[in-house]
Amino acid sequence: MADGLKQTNAVVTRFAPSPTGYLHIGGARTALFNYLFARHHGGKFLLRIEDTDRARSTEPAIAAIFDGLSWLGLAGDESPVFQFARAARHAEVAHALLATGHAYKCFATPEELTELREQQRAARQPMRYDGRWRDRDPAEGGDKPFVVRLKAMREGETVIEDAVQGRVVVQNAELDDMVLLRSDGTPTYMLAVVVDDHDMGVTHVIRGDDHLNNAFRQLGIIRAMGWAEPVYAHVPLIHGPDGAKLSKRHGALGVDAYRDEMGMLPEAVSNYLLRLGWGHGDDEIISREQAIEWFDLAGVGRSPSRFDLKKLENLNGHYIREADDARLAALVAGRMPPLEGDAADRRLARLTAIMPALKPRAKTVIELADGAAFLFAARPIPVDEAAAKLLDDAARTLLGAVADRLRAAPEWSLETIEAAVRAVAEDAGLGLGKVAQPLRAALTGRTTSPGIFDVLYHLGREETLGRLGDQAMH
Repeated sequence: MADGLKQTNAVVTRFAPSPTGYLHIGGARTALFNYLFARHHGGKFLLRIEDTDRARSTEPAIAAIFDGLSWLGLAGDESPVFQFARAARHAEVAHALLATGHAYKCFATPEELTELREQQRAARQPMRYDGRWRDRDPAEGGDKPFVVRLKAMREGETVIEDAVQGRVVVQNAELDDMVLLRSDGTPTYMLAVVVDDHDMGVTHVIRGDDHLNNAFRQLGIIRAMGWAEPVYAHVPLIHGPDGAKLSKRHGALGVDAYRDEMGMLPEAVSNYLLRLGWGHGDDEIISREQAIEWFDLAGVGRSPSRFDLKKLENLNGHYIREADDARLAALVAGRMPPLEGDAADRRLARLTAIMPALKPRAKTVIELADGAAFLFAARPIPVDEAAAKLLDDAARTLLGAVADRLRAAPEWSLETIEAAVRAVAEDAGLGLGKVAQPLRAALTGRTTSPGIFDVLYHLGREETLGRLGDQAMH
């Protein structure tokens, strides 16, 4: 089924997270797939916050979800729907099902249901409600508390032609009469999802395959109400490199952690998530515009994809090399102590200027910030253990000669800097590296840095001579 499309001009998808924590990386991929499918078909991508679990739904979690989606460029096309605010509408549908005989009042007590489950467990039977109030007169329950249950089909089978999983069949005898309204009158998640999808006009439900069993139960409500059935597309979950379900030890963090703690760019994360379970030939680097043009459900695989942090880092390195220098400089500046006024402007200008030298080596914004740190170190700069070993007496003699040459240089350009350092190496009968390594140690306090001529140039003559002077005094 080619995406299971009914009307290509009226596609509506939705992303519906529960705000009980951050925007999970798997949720971000679900949002991306829904967004791309809607864009590909010229349709709408909607957001719904499933906040019916009042104890666990928090405002900070809702803010974190919106923040993560905004960072990834996955804003909804309309104002988000908040599920809890629609409880009266959900209850209205449950009462409509009662009125038409598709639902019934169940007065079974919690104790009775516990006893039923224990009997089924002892008999090694599937644990499901036995329908004891399905055909009884509700008047028998009197004024006792009750729940409202869906009167599920008992004969035959339910078939879903899933746009990813293919044809999936469940025997109706396996489906129990699920609760629609609790005894306090509040709607269950299963009811709320179906009503919200219908009222929002959702045509395609694209979500993780851990919801596939829910689809069969939710279809019972849809068919009882006589509503149009959505096209289902249940996407396999993301697994860790070891094949186990993705967890925090694999990197199953919130999207904000990829941005803040790992220094990833949103376009790299989006590109990587796109390729987790979907493909377009051998293409690896895929822009948002290409993704919108190419994305279809036929390209989604049926097997779980494996999360590989090294691949994400390599992809991020590609996008860093492609990124605008001023944009990267602003990201790096945001990781440094705040400055105000001219000082902040000067720092941003220096960071922008050095980005071409930092970008080729860096895979993350954190590495960019680390690589740029030498520019702003206060004198005398700290020198790590490995760098200190390079700064012996012979090295300091070389550094003095370099300082003399640089002091006499007619201008401060990459060409004159390189000529001065090479001249010292030639005079000493040494390869360039024998001079560059102690020079790097003296100027950055480390054994690794951008190219040594870039380091000298971006430090400037005054700071360079000052740092070399500090080493000569040791």
